[in-house]
Amino acid sequence: MELNAKKLERISKFIYYSISISLCIFLVLLSGNIIDDLDSAVLAPMPTQFENKQLLGKIDKQISAQNIEIDNLNSQRESIEKTIAIARQNYANEKESFENWLKTRKTLGSPDKDREVTDRAKKLDEYYKVEQDWRAQLADLESKTQKIEQLRNKQQTLLDEEKERAQDVYVVEYKYYELKVFLIRLLFVAPVLGLGIFFVVRFRNHKFWPLFFGFTLFSLYAFFFGLVPYLPSYGGYVRSTVGILMSVFLGYYAIKNIRKYIETKQEELKTSTQVRAKNVQQAVAEKALDNHYCPSCGKDFIIKTWDAPLKNADTNYKLVTNFCRYCGLELFKNCHTCGNKNFVHLPYCASCGTATLGVSDQRADNLTV
Repeated sequence: MELNAKKLERISKFIYYSISISLCIFLVLLSGNIIDDLDSAVLAPMPTQFENKQLLGKIDKQISAQNIEIDNLNSQRESIEKTIAIARQNYANEKESFENWLKTRKTLGSPDKDREVTDRAKKLDEYYKVEQDWRAQLADLESKTQKIEQLRNKQQTLLDEEKERAQDVYVVEYKYYELKVFLIRLLFVAPVLGLGIFFVVRFRNHKFWPLFFGFTLFSLYAFFFGLVPYLPSYGGYVRSTVGILMSVFLGYYAIKNIRKYIETKQEELKTSTQVRAKNVQQAVAEKALDNHYCPSCGKDFIIKTWDAPLKNADTNYKLVTNFCRYCGLELFKNCHTCGNKNFVHLPYCASCGTATLGVSDQRADNLTV
């Protein structure tokens, strides 16, 4: 399959960017393994490292003993409550029986002087006394349980305070750990980022630029994904400060280069059109013709419909000017061999193929293919 220049250019760009991206991907994978190994050099702290294990062990034992004692007291209380329920039921049954007996018994004497009545009343009192004794024991158990629970709550408070103290120490140590991890990553990422910036500045027009561009993409990934997420926050002050410094640095660099480019173009436009024509490269000329702008000042050379038409202009070129109206650079000229009008900054005549097109003759050695 034959390829024309435009297809070849598109395929070349695709291949170049594919090389850059593939190189970036493999560098990312390699750097991931390297950074993981570097991170393992510093062990992350654990909250249990900063606890007073002896004190916590002692408190745990006391709380466990108190829990066992409380469980035993609760078991005893449940047993006593069951006994009280039985005693209460016995008392109720005996009382009901006594009252029924009083109603049905017929006696000539006074009931309160009757010996049998007195005996049954004493027996009823004994049932009530048994219930009261058990209630006294229950109250004593509840008092003991309450005291032990108070002691257990105090021990639990001490336990919580110790764990809170250990957690506070852990938070401080973890910040130091994050700072160590960040510094380790910085030692790896900073040279990579520096090389990436150096490659962009010095080798962006190199013939092997796809390799340098791939490394630059990797350096950006290493910075934004391998370093920035591990940047200590300290309440957001550090990250905000770094963002401000980066904005100032990049802004200064961008403004400086834009101003430098504008000044260079202004100085370039002060030179003669012949000198500027010699410095126009073929790639720039092709792009300028495709997008109909002057390769020197970048202004559109198409004549608008409300502009005055050119005199004696060819029909095909009646909407373009031979010279740039803004900087005076010659744009179109008739071939001295066949007379066909051509874009001056391309090397050959579109009609006869002659390689001498006026201005192009003078800069033939400066063309970049």
